Amino acid sequence: MATSAQHPPRSPLSGVRVLEFSLVFSAPYAGVQLADLGAEVIKVEPPGGEPFRNLGTPVPGYAKNFQWANRGKQSLVIDLKQSEGREVVHRLVEKIDVVLINYRPGVAEQLGIDYETLSAIKPDLIYADINGFGSEGPLAGLPASDIVAQAYGGAVALDAKLDESGAPVGPALPVGDLPSGIAAAMGISAALYRRERTGEGQCLSVSLLRTVMHMGFSHVMVEPVNDEVLRDFIVREIERRRDAGGSYADLVSVRTELGIRGSPMSLYFSGYRAKNGGLVLGALTSSNREAIRSVLGIHDDPSDEPGFDGSDPENQKTVEALRDRIRASLMEKTVEEWMQLFIEAGAPAAPVILPEDLAQHPQTSMHFMELESEITGPQKQVRPLVELTPSPSQPRSAAPVIGAHSERVLTEVGGYAQSEIRTLQEAGVIE
Repeated sequence: MATSAQHPPRSPLSGVRVLEFSLVFSAPYAGVQLADLGAEVIKVEPPGGEPFRNLGTPVPGYAKNFQWANRGKQSLVIDLKQSEGREVVHRLVEKIDVVLINYRPGVAEQLGIDYETLSAIKPDLIYADINGFGSEGPLAGLPASDIVAQAYGGAVALDAKLDESGAPVGPALPVGDLPSGIAAAMGISAALYRRERTGEGQCLSVSLLRTVMHMGFSHVMVEPVNDEVLRDFIVREIERRRDAGGSYADLVSVRTELGIRGSPMSLYFSGYRAKNGGLVLGALTSSNREAIRSVLGIHDDPSDEPGFDGSDPENQKTVEALRDRIRASLMEKTVEEWMQLFIEAGAPAAPVILPEDLAQHPQTSMHFMELESEITGPQKQVRPLVELTPSPSQPRSAAPVIGAHSERVLTEVGGYAQSEIRTLQEAGVIE
């Protein structure tokens, strides 16, 4: 593997060198995971930098979203539209372990940075491609963004959020982009392990659509025995409303009406209002539900008794009556008062914390670290997903300035002489 100058040798992926061709969030987030684990991640950007550097920011070239998605990396600016730029990549890849890319389908081939081209130069290369729809099916090869994948993959319908006109509202979190980045990092780590054992390279693919479908939990799964109880009933009702010309709101409401609200579990695994804010109950076991009941003073809930059928209409009325009691009870105290009682009882509950408050909260603030940017100064970011002992996982820097590492990468990785670098700079091939 290549020698990394950025991370101490104890870091898990120290010595791994990654060349990242990326936009927006899925591949950049995968690169963050690898950088956090010690890899030397070199982000290749076009002249002027990735477009998202300048999206909604008062600081030219250093938008907050870009900083978040590119910490710990180096920036190398290459004009890949010039043949000399592609030649630079081909020279660098000889000393690269991993290529990570999420360009639109077909772009890698046009730019000469596809797997076939690069693996011919370095046969043991690990090449990770994140795409929209995967390599099969009628939409394979088409581009897709996070919200498109969420719509195709069922996540938008699962949330069942509607705007004032009854149109679907996409989920607030990018459950296509970010989990795809994690999946790519996991696949790359597995491929690196296999290469250590066999010497073989790998070409791996992650699609936003499949990732979203994974995030759909068992709702996406089809299994005939259990499905007779609920899923088949929901499917028949959806078909009936669809045949009758039902609106989107009519269709997505079926799952809420028949599947979720009538479930006894939803009483204690749901969100509620308190006197001064929101909180959620998160009980998945009967013992946890009993702990919540003890705090709320509910002693006549039959929903955990053997034989209680939540699909029975009379039992559904019982569940709804209990829900009304819980709502009324929780409105009697503040979030802080309820949380003290739930914590004392060992009951799973949480205040609904705004993202802007996380850096100051006594618990969530423990998951932050401080980085120093030469552009914007000190910043707080969430620590790496995985902590290892004794191997550290920690980014060594904030997001890079445009082209800050071009000369260093060309010199140390590509073996370029200063005269060659000046020639490339004068031709506008690199910045």
